[in-house]
Amino acid sequence: MRVNKPPLALYIHFPWCEKKCPYCDFNSHVLDVGGSAKLDSELETLYVDQLLFDLDRDIEDFHLEAQISSVFMGGGTPSLVSPAGIARLLEGVDRRLPIASEAECTLEANPGSSDQIKFQGYRAAGVNRLSLGIQSFSDKKLQALGRLHSGAEAKDAIASARRAGFDNINLDLIHGLPNQNTDDALTDLVCANSFNPEHLSWYQLTIEPNTVFFNRTPKLPSEPEIEDISAQGRTWLYDHGYEQYEVSAFSRGENHRSLHNLTYWHFGDYIGLGAGAHGKLTEHHPDFVITRTRKSRVPNDYLKAAKRIATPVEPAELKLEFLMNALRLNQGFLLSQFTQRTGLASSALTDFLDAGLAQGLLIRDDQNVRPTPRGLELLDSLLLLV
Repeated sequence: MRVNKPPLALYIHFPWCEKKCPYCDFNSHVLDVGGSAKLDSELETLYVDQLLFDLDRDIEDFHLEAQISSVFMGGGTPSLVSPAGIARLLEGVDRRLPIASEAECTLEANPGSSDQIKFQGYRAAGVNRLSLGIQSFSDKKLQALGRLHSGAEAKDAIASARRAGFDNINLDLIHGLPNQNTDDALTDLVCANSFNPEHLSWYQLTIEPNTVFFNRTPKLPSEPEIEDISAQGRTWLYDHGYEQYEVSAFSRGENHRSLHNLTYWHFGDYIGLGAGAHGKLTEHHPDFVITRTRKSRVPNDYLKAAKRIATPVEPAELKLEFLMNALRLNQGFLLSQFTQRTGLASSALTDFLDAGLAQGLLIRDDQNVRPTPRGLELLDSLLLLV
């Protein structure tokens, strides 16, 4: 069976934040350098050096030679890094593995940690897509989330990004916030839309283990209230020109979908660099093997050694891993894509497809398999059929 290599993306993690938000379960660490929550030039230089060393090792060990199709710099708060540091990093990556000329290059930024001068520097460094962690425009809701910025600062950050030349902007918004009602959630969408962003990531707040909110959960909207917020929000977004192409992702047309995130959802390959970063890499010779990689989680440990744990994905796990990603997409996947990305015959899905179709959670049009609207809402239940 011939299996083509998937596109190769690059994820780069910056682990530091000025403050740990009470709902956040990402690998983020409060920055404290000599009593300051600012990233000094020495630490920045050391970290960029280690990222490039980390990349050199992955290239050698996994025989990587493809072009990079997309870059995503996440965190933590990547916008704590100077434009010069981002430029040196991207130049170093491009010398080792060429970044495709049409590649999407995203940097996450928080209002308050960036200004127009910084945004202009990122744009000059090669960043062509900005993802702003707005979360809400309501001061009360931002305070409840433990965010450092205000609604006014959120608006200023978006305007500054536009003035800096960014014509591809994603805004992160969270709904289902403490004491939020449907009108509150729609007000955030109206405000976001006034800036005409190319993409919105509209997530429901979830309470995760090892967070402050897990131990001291605030009063959240009820399930019926959440359902109403979600339904009315999706309708509002559709009516205002946004298409939902993934569980939480809305874009102004196909050209503004997140190419990097589509790599994940299409079960593509990606290098993971940085403290706590995860990667997925496919090797074809002598055998077809998919390997998950994970880097040292604690920033100081990463700076010392950048240890890597590499774990082959067992063939028995491949079906579920593929479906967990591909069924997040409204358009689903092609059966031929399942074979290309897993090395398994499409017949391995027969029982799952029969069960999903029988329960009204899946649609199959010849070679395309996709979730029904109900299947998308009940994705966890759908995956239990695997």
